Amino acid sequence: MSLILKILSYLCLCAGVRCVHQVSWLPCKFTDEHVFMNEGLTETQHIHREAMLQFGQAGDAPVNPRAITFLITGSKLDLRRFVEDAEAEQLECELRRYSTEGIYVRWPFKGGQEYNRWFSCILKHAKFAVTGFLRQPSDEPPPGQQDYRSWPAIADGETLTTSVSMVIKTQSPSVRAGLGSQQKLHCQFAVDHKAPNVTVEWHRQNRGERTTLFSYNGRTGQSKGSGVGQRSLAGGDASYSLPFTKMANEGTYICSVSVIPLFVSLDISFHIEEPPRVSLNTGTALSLQEGGEQKVSCDAEGYYPLDVEIVWYVQDAADAAAAGRRVGAPLPKELQNVLLSSHKHNQDNTYSLTAFFYLEASLKDSGKQYTCSVSHRSLRMPIRKSFILTVEERSSWMSNLVFGFGVMLVVVLLMLLLRYLHSARRQAVHKKPY
Repeated sequence: MSLILKILSYLCLCAGVRCVHQVSWLPCKFTDEHVFMNEGLTETQHIHREAMLQFGQAGDAPVNPRAITFLITGSKLDLRRFVEDAEAEQLECELRRYSTEGIYVRWPFKGGQEYNRWFSCILKHAKFAVTGFLRQPSDEPPPGQQDYRSWPAIADGETLTTSVSMVIKTQSPSVRAGLGSQQKLHCQFAVDHKAPNVTVEWHRQNRGERTTLFSYNGRTGQSKGSGVGQRSLAGGDASYSLPFTKMANEGTYICSVSVIPLFVSLDISFHIEEPPRVSLNTGTALSLQEGGEQKVSCDAEGYYPLDVEIVWYVQDAADAAAAGRRVGAPLPKELQNVLLSSHKHNQDNTYSLTAFFYLEASLKDSGKQYTCSVSHRSLRMPIRKSFILTVEERSSWMSNLVFGFGVMLVVVLLMLLLRYLHSARRQAVHKKPY
C-alpha cells in the first residue's frame, strides 16, 4: 500500500510540473558573430546558425547531430523551472556569444577548468522573458579585452557542454495600466553560488531621457532610490513597485543585474491606457415634434492615448432588441452626417472628443434607436450609448384657424338663435287676448 501511495504522489508531483520535465530540448537560433576591420572601422557580421538547447548529462548524444548542441548539464540552477508555465512550442529561443570585455574573474565552482567561455540564452514567451548565462569551462585563457575579435570557431554538429550560472526573468515584459493604479514590474534573478556581489539597478527611458530610479550594491549593502525592497533582493526579487500610476510613469523600464563578469538587463514596456467616459446629451429617450431639429452629441472624455473612434448608428428599436436573439436581424446603419470636434487636451494629459450631428425629426424615424459606439485600445469591447427617438405629429396653423373660426361661427349662430327664440316668445305673449 505504501508503494502505491508513493507512486501516486510522484505522479501528482509530475503533473504539477509537467511542463518542466517535458522540455528536454528546444530548437534555437544561434546568432554567431564574425568581427572584422573594414577601412579602419570595426564591423560585425551576424551569422544565423541552426542550434539545439538540450538538457541532460555530459556525454549525452545530441538530438540533432547536424545542429550545434548546447548541452546544459546539472547545476544549482535549472533553466526549465523559469519557463515551467509554458509548452516547448510556445517558446522562442535565441543563443548568442557573450563578451566579458577583458574582465576576468574566476567563477566560483567546484572542480573544472580555470577559464570559461560564456553564452547568453534568451527565451521569450507572450507572458514572460528569460535570459540565462551558459558557462562552458575551458583550458584556454580569454584573449583579452577585445575577445570578440577572436571568437573560438564552433563547427556544425559540435556539442558544447555547459551549465547555467545566472538567470534573470520578468513576468511583465509589457504592462498596460490605468491612471491611479498600483503596479509591480516583475524582475527576479538567481545565481548558482551563494552571497554573490550583485549590483541591481532600475532605469526608466522615455523620449530619449534616461532616469535612474533605484540602485543597489551588494558589496557595500547600500541602495539609492526607492521602489525595490532590500529584503526581497536577498531572495532574488528585484521587482519595482509603482504605488500610484501617473502619466509621467510611462516609458521603458530597464531592470539590470550584474555579477562580475556578467551583466544583463531586461526591458519592460509600460503604457498608460485610460478608458474614455462616454455620455450623450439626450438621455435614453428623445421626443421631438415633426420638423423639429436638435443637435445630438456623444462625448468621449478623459481617455489616453490619443487614438479613439466614435461612430453613430441608427436602426429600428425592434431590430436592435432582436439582434442578440434572432439570426439574420438587420444590421444598424452608420450615419454619414456626423461631425467631430477637435481633440481637447485636458490638464491631466488625457484627451476628450465629441461626435455630433443635427437630427431633423420625421415621422418615419419615430421609434428608431440611435447608438453611439466608442472604441479605444484600453477597451476590450466598444462602449455603446443609445437613445430612442419619438416624433409627434405637428398640427398646422391653417387647421387651427379653421377650427377656431368654426367654433366662433357656432357660438354666433347659437347667440342669434337664442335671440330669435327670445324675441318670438315675447311676441307670442303680446298677442294673447287675455
